Amino acid sequence: MRVATLGYQTWGHRTLQALLKSEHEVVLAITHPRSDHVYEQMWADSVADLATTHGVPVHIATKPDEDFKAALKRADADILVANNWRTWLPRDVFDSPRYGTLNIHDSLLPKYTGFSPLIWALINGEEEVGLTAHLMDEELDAGDIVLQRSTPVGPTDTVTDLFHRTVDMIGPITLDALELIASGRTDWTPQDRSQATFFHKRAPEDSLIDWTWPADAIERLVRAQSDPYPNAFTHYKGQRIRVLNAAVSKGNYGGTPGRVFIHEGDGMVIVAGPDARTGRNKGLKIQRVRLDDGTELAGPEFFPHGGGYCA
Repeated sequence: MRVATLGYQTWGHRTLQALLKSEHEVVLAITHPRSDHVYEQMWADSVADLATTHGVPVHIATKPDEDFKAALKRADADILVANNWRTWLPRDVFDSPRYGTLNIHDSLLPKYTGFSPLIWALINGEEEVGLTAHLMDEELDAGDIVLQRSTPVGPTDTVTDLFHRTVDMIGPITLDALELIASGRTDWTPQDRSQATFFHKRAPEDSLIDWTWPADAIERLVRAQSDPYPNAFTHYKGQRIRVLNAAVSKGNYGGTPGRVFIHEGDGMVIVAGPDARTGRNKGLKIQRVRLDDGTELAGPEFFPHGGGYCA
């Protein structure tokens, strides 16, 4: 098939890379301009550079304006394949190719529609994550499902681990979905929208630890903000500290959420949980921190003794 792509960062790059190695003819690559946003500077392999290297026409756009539509019309594609396109597409765009638009989304839809699905899924303790190849319609991430692929989430997995695992799935699911579409099949799976969850873009404030969360949820937040993501952080005595490694305490600790309490093994326990006053909660054991100047310290080294509050 003649394929045009809508893609950005490493997700779009992997999609284009797979198509270039396939039997399909890539006739256009549309991508966003480079961004200074912290989440868009990570995993920032350039779709434009890859396309140019392979002689594929490139169109750079922030939204589907008239120049965008004209470039797509000239490409005369059979199908449009999107991955990490970050602005809304109208029907005259996603329906314009013969087979419409196939979107690759990094969640198991209908759950985790929207942005940063791997991060939110890890925070929420999901047992698996994955990719969905679906046909695009007017509602965000809501079209009929062509294929889904999943991978389990282990007890120590970070979001970086999950990123690498799922990004390696992009090429196979894209090509397998295109093969099904080209075969003439149309018996796709409608999404149960009553099960949909819709998540916003992440901002620095979303990495601030809320000590009223249960300790296991905070521990997952730490893993969901592993390098190179903006780490989970808290403030202690006026200083911001980024939490690099943490674990749920073995003991139960009571008091006020955020209280720097006691050493346990290789970390300092911080009281946590919405009902910490009962003394029945686990705490969060901070094992390693990073300061704003880049200095890294073991938890007990940064917190030589209990006292004071993280906030």
